[in-house]
Amino acid sequence: MEKPMTDSVIVTEHSSGEWVIGQLTLNVEKTLNSLTREMVDIISDQLAHWADNEQVVAVLIDGAGEKAFCAGGDVQALRNSSLETPGGPCDYAEHFFAREYRMNYLLHTYAKPLICWGHGVVMGGGLGILAGCRYRIVSERTRIGMPEITIALFPDVGGSWFLNQMQGHIGRFLALTSSHINAADALFCGLGSHFLSNEQKPALLSRLTEQNWGASAEDNQDLVAALLNDMTPSGALPEAQIEPHLETINAWMSGSDLIEIHERVAAWKGDDTWLSKAQNGLLHGSPLAASWIFKQLNQTQHADLREVFESELILGCNIMRHPEFAEGVRALLVDKDRNPAWTYPDLRSVPDDVVEPFFVAPADMPALGLPE
Repeated sequence: MEKPMTDSVIVTEHSSGEWVIGQLTLNVEKTLNSLTREMVDIISDQLAHWADNEQVVAVLIDGAGEKAFCAGGDVQALRNSSLETPGGPCDYAEHFFAREYRMNYLLHTYAKPLICWGHGVVMGGGLGILAGCRYRIVSERTRIGMPEITIALFPDVGGSWFLNQMQGHIGRFLALTSSHINAADALFCGLGSHFLSNEQKPALLSRLTEQNWGASAEDNQDLVAALLNDMTPSGALPEAQIEPHLETINAWMSGSDLIEIHERVAAWKGDDTWLSKAQNGLLHGSPLAASWIFKQLNQTQHADLREVFESELILGCNIMRHPEFAEGVRALLVDKDRNPAWTYPDLRSVPDDVVEPFFVAPADMPALGLPE
């Protein structure tokens, strides 16, 4: 049964005998289902409602169209908010982050099975949703990326958590180079849990309605895991990039000195297309953003989820109050000249005393308000 549709999210309830499967479909194809504050609120409210509804036994989250699950947050709206009040507080942007991170925390801590269908483009806020679900399905056309360094942001929405869970220096590499990865890579580094072809989504939904559900959320988790493990992909995995390049990734990203890492990457000479793109991602990204990305990942290595989202809100609010982010979005998405005038020309010119204040909570920032 489909409930009344909003412009941005379709809420559907599928009957499974006496039980119900919930479905949330991000529905703004023209923006590749990019998240707005309204969409975050709808998702959060509906998940909270279903958490309290004993009939609802599992939730599927997907995106409309064939191109993308979700390309991230609406960064142009964030930029507008940043430009409206230089130096802050940037009301829309900062409250967007607070609401989005509450939603992310809810996903990570949800008792009932959450299944994300991560087909097509999965970036930024979309990756935050995927990573927060226990069952993270990737397809033959999944393209995951964390391109925040190119717009002077940082991998938020829990990125400080899930990037630090990856083996070796994969998380650091993805954050600093804005490299895109596919389904094979996602499975290897833990962002994906299962691979299915996109054409199998209707079959999955049908089989979900045929399960022998019960009142126990843990038993229902086992049901979903068994169902997904039983489904055979109808297509082949794409060629992996992370695992074959793991030795180079770890060599590039080793150590505690960001300038040395940058110089190692800059000195690399080769004809590998994927590594060349990664090299360009770091070399042309914001030096200031590289500094705060590196520091944020290091500071949250042993943080719990609550601490991760609290620290991300502090950093996110401070970034909105600095002109670097607005300039990055201008160059990439507004004027599209791809020639940002970064505040500092290179890493060596970024003073430590400029980076440190980004990690101090502004007195007037919004409260995160995570549940106890």
